[in-house]
Amino acid sequence: MGAHVRGVGTALPERVVTNDDLAATMDTSDDWIRERTGIRERRVGGTTGQLAIEAGAKALADAGVDPAEVDLLVLSTTTPDQRTPATSAAVHAGLGLRCGAFDVNAACAGFTYAWVAANGMMELPHGPRRVLVIGADALSTITDWTDRSTAILFADAAGAVVLEHRPEPNLLGWDLGADGSLVPILYCDHGDTLKMEGREVFKRAVRAVVASVENALERAGLTPDDIDVLLPHQANIRIIEAVCSRLGIPADKTVNVIETTGNTSSATIPLCIDAARSAGVLHEGRIVCMTGFGAGMTWATTVVRW
Repeated sequence: MGAHVRGVGTALPERVVTNDDLAATMDTSDDWIRERTGIRERRVGGTTGQLAIEAGAKALADAGVDPAEVDLLVLSTTTPDQRTPATSAAVHAGLGLRCGAFDVNAACAGFTYAWVAANGMMELPHGPRRVLVIGADALSTITDWTDRSTAILFADAAGAVVLEHRPEPNLLGWDLGADGSLVPILYCDHGDTLKMEGREVFKRAVRAVVASVENALERAGLTPDDIDVLLPHQANIRIIEAVCSRLGIPADKTVNVIETTGNTSSATIPLCIDAARSAGVLHEGRIVCMTGFGAGMTWATTVVRW
């Protein structure tokens, strides 16, 4: 069987924070930020639940699917609105769903984890036939806006896809991983803000993503040359460039949105899906690789025949 994308939706806050805006309050500049990250501006505002509801509603409308026809909601987030209940409960109510719902927290790799989980549940006897997968984060709520090493990176957004069961298999390969010994290089304690060792995250992220993509491709019986579209987590354009270089994937096969959205954690890959579709590159039958990494450290890759 396969879990095919029937609908896509995204949500971005109205407030735009440019690099010049940040430079007015801290020791940085537009050139400095763009050179090191590829980010020009980012969106800030709204809660995880609000953004997820907006993106989910747009995905359902795009798919032409009534909320009553959804069999499962999987929400990926690292910034839940409350400690309990799971934010998926509020999103479930906001969308008028009648199915089960749960959260996934694998940081910035969460959307890909959620995609694999949705596929796995579809394989079960009497498993769901339509799954709404949402990646949503309000990272501005846990960002120290006086710390230029993190404030220049993080932002808020949500992206959603409606996955529908079809008889044609399309998840060709996948890889999930974690290394808990690396928690200290990127974390956020309760009531605190994000702490990051930037150089170490860069180095570990490149290694993890390259290995994860290679593992997923090996399971699929494919090589990097077979990838038609790469949809990477949008953490830093330099990480994306390093990954592409090591894998031998041409830059023009990559769809990026980081310049105008920043790092929105679980939302980055669905934002890239929407951008890729708008650009007309997600043709039926194309090999699409989605890969992400995040705090934990976690990483995840899927290789999908569109």
